[in-house]
Amino acid sequence: MDIFFLLEELQGIARTGLNYAENEYDRERYQHLLNIAARSYADLLEIPQNEIQERFRQELGSITPKVGADAAIFNQRGEILLMERIDGTGWCLPCGWVEPNERPVDTAIRETREETGLEVEFRQLVGVFTRMPNAVSGPHTTIAVVHLCEVIRGELRLSHEGLDLRYWSVEQVKTWHPNHDKYASAAYRMWASDRRLPSLSD
Repeated sequence: MDIFFLLEELQGIARTGLNYAENEYDRERYQHLLNIAARSYADLLEIPQNEIQERFRQELGSITPKVGADAAIFNQRGEILLMERIDGTGWCLPCGWVEPNERPVDTAIRETREETGLEVEFRQLVGVFTRMPNAVSGPHTTIAVVHLCEVIRGELRLSHEGLDLRYWSVEQVKTWHPNHDKYASAAYRMWASDRRLPSLSD
């Protein structure tokens, strides 16, 4: 078993247990499990243990995967709009976490506005993707809901979250934020099929 899968199970059990346990002895046991998981994550990811524990403390209730939404936006040449992330993890689609009282499609539209200055409309659902925890993407299972969108107005404007913002040919991007190459390729196949254009594999 991959160590990150094991730690995901361990910290999920511990955090859910801490939320529901009423017996102080049970709470101590769950806290001990969480400390073990945090210490292991810290060693594997080279992140201070207190930072890992703070991430865990910020989330209460039953522990579920984190849900994000992404917008795939193409120009007339079939180039996809990407942002180079300020955290140094590569180029990504406009994206973000789904907030309370928000549908994933609303998240994709909002994040596009915040990160690019563009107003977009939803066209098609590209797919729902799962990213497992690992040394690159971090200690959480994440679900990404990817939407094919179209610009209706606005001008490109780089936000504080990015280093650069521009349209790319999908096959020319050298450094992708984890899994975003898969999202972009799937979105391009959908975009191209609507126009009966060659796919990336042709």
